[in-house]
Amino acid sequence: MQGTIDGFRYGAVTPVAAYLMACLGGALGLRCIVRSLLDGQGWKPGWLALGAASIGCGIWTMHFIAMLGFQVEEARIGYDVGLTVLSLAVAIVVVGIGVFIVGYLGAGKGALTGAGVITGLGVAAMHYLGMAALHVDGDIRYDALTVGLSVLIAIVAATTALWAAVTIRGFLTSLGASLVMGVAVSGMHYTGMAAVSVHLHGTTGGSWAGDSAGSLLLPMLLGPVVFLVLAGVVVMFDPLLVLGDGGRGRSDARAGRVAQQPRRGPEFRTVTDGRKSRWESYARKG
Repeated sequence: MQGTIDGFRYGAVTPVAAYLMACLGGALGLRCIVRSLLDGQGWKPGWLALGAASIGCGIWTMHFIAMLGFQVEEARIGYDVGLTVLSLAVAIVVVGIGVFIVGYLGAGKGALTGAGVITGLGVAAMHYLGMAALHVDGDIRYDALTVGLSVLIAIVAATTALWAAVTIRGFLTSLGASLVMGVAVSGMHYTGMAAVSVHLHGTTGGSWAGDSAGSLLLPMLLGPVVFLVLAGVVVMFDPLLVLGDGGRGRSDARAGRVAQQPRRGPEFRTVTDGRKSRWESYARKG
């Protein structure tokens, strides 16, 4: 029996929320990578790791928020906890590999291409590991062509995001890049979901004996969401993360103007004392 799939059980709520989480993770990740490039004397690995974790958590959270709206009308679905957690680890680790490559090697063609392919494959692996965690009383099948398209979208999205991370400095331009990144990542997810079909084992509405989707996913989503909020606090309280090199450039310009200002030497004035005038030198205080 062919199952009836509905990916939008709650209407536009889950796609919009998923998109916003992808944008949040992308924006925080991009700003952290920019921060690592702006301050070569800072703790660069730490900023890159924070950026990778932000992007990975954003992508993973986007996927499973979107999956809250997924249902097979004739059967209950559930998720395997181990595979669900593994998909989060894969997202962070593989995104981290790409982020560290461009963070240390820059946006050269070879480094950017390699990092984009690795990161894109990691995003796709996270998606399909998350799908492997899904349990339903039936067989989940995929259309190979659509799966290939979703992987291609993931690679292009990852490459574009990494290029933006090492090229774009301004806050508003980074924000725009994160919005585009959210579209690409969400597009990859729903393209991958379009490849799914479910063939049910029985005709009596079989169900999985484990936890329901909502009871498992909602508590698990809490951790990554809290992490993204805390990462956002770090961004808000670090001026370089918010302003990029614009704020540093203005500070350097002011310092340059002060350094170039010549020191004033002694000046002279006429002092009249009754019948006698004389020149008196004095030094300007300060």
